[in-house]
Amino acid sequence: MQGTIDGFSYGMVTPLVGYVMACLGSALGLRCTVRSLVTGRTRKPGWLALGAASIGCGIWTMHFIAMLGFQVREATISYDMTLTFLSLLVAVVVVGAGVFTVGYRGAGPVPLGAAGLFTGLGVAGMHYLGMAAMRMNGTMTYAPGTVALSVLIAVVAATAALWAAVSVRGFGASLGASVIMGVAVTGMHYTGMAAVGVRVDHSAHAVSASAATTIFDVLPLLVGPLVFLVLAAAIVMFDPMLIMGDEETTASPVQRIDIGDIQATLNADNNWGAPSATGYPGQERPRH
Repeated sequence: MQGTIDGFSYGMVTPLVGYVMACLGSALGLRCTVRSLVTGRTRKPGWLALGAASIGCGIWTMHFIAMLGFQVREATISYDMTLTFLSLLVAVVVVGAGVFTVGYRGAGPVPLGAAGLFTGLGVAGMHYLGMAAMRMNGTMTYAPGTVALSVLIAVVAATAALWAAVSVRGFGASLGASVIMGVAVTGMHYTGMAAVGVRVDHSAHAVSASAATTIFDVLPLLVGPLVFLVLAAAIVMFDPMLIMGDEETTASPVQRIDIGDIQATLNADNNWGAPSATGYPGQERPRH
């Protein structure tokens, strides 16, 4: 028996909230990456790790908030905790690999292409691993063409996000890029969901899905990533370089002033720096 799927059982609430979380994670990740580009070597890995974890948690949180609205009328849905946490780990690790690659190797065609491909495939893997964590009295099927399209969207979105992480400058530009990234992540998720079909097991007793059970099964899984995003936002808010002045800092390399060069120039032009016969720089002994 083919199950009746409703991906928007709470209307537009879950898509919009999920989209906001994807934008938040993307914005924090972009700002942290900008910070890593103007900091010392000892602190750079920390900022890159914070940015990668923010993007990964934002993507994963968006996925599971959107899944709150996914129901099958003839089946009750629950989640495998191990696979669910594994999907979170996959999201953070693959995004981290991509962010560290472009953070240290730059956004050249080869490192950007390799990092985008790896991260995009990993994000798609996170999505379908999270789907595999669902438990119900039925079997899920997938339309291969739609799955391939969702993977392509994930790769393109990941590549664009990694490029933006090391190329976009300015607070407003980062916010704009995060809005676009949120659209891409949300679009990838719902494209993947469009590929899903459910074949209900006839031997199992068909029951109506319980909204309360679904919420209490999933919400505890979101507490950790949500708390992390709030803490990451606090770090970003209290770092002055991320709020003001980063455009000037990153627009051109810092020029170091060499005092020796200045002194040599002054000596040549104005005869300063070397004592004359009078004992004072730049003055000749008076003639009698």
